[in-house]
Amino acid sequence: QVQLVESGGGLVQPGGSLRLSCAASGSIFEPNTMGWYRQAPGKQRELVASETSSGNTNYADAVKGRFTISRDNAKNTASLQMNSLKPEDTAVYYCNAFSVVSMFEYDAWGQGIQVTVST
Repeated sequence: QVQLVESGGGLVQPGGSLRLSCAASGSIFEPNTMGWYRQAPGKQRELVASETSSGNTNYADAVKGRFTISRDNAKNTASLQMNSLKPEDTAVYYCNAFSVVSMFEYDAWGQGIQVTVST
């Protein structure tokens, strides 16, 4: 019922920047959490950054100071600004949105978008 679509991935050089965007549609109820996860080949999917509908954020240690998550609750969008990119940031990035509110719970995932950081 909740659908997420990512955009903005691609190939960048180390030290470069990318901005990922996620658009949500469907039965989005607040409070909820939207965030970005990533999965590199042979690795577990890991949380990159998340933000609740009330504005609380959480970042992986590896991206603190380099990545910034933002969201527009009215438009049901979430963005991830990625600066000072490193080769180890290379992964498929997934948008996620979930709510644990009784009766309205959901856990939705985008299909993923490739980010490659390479010379």
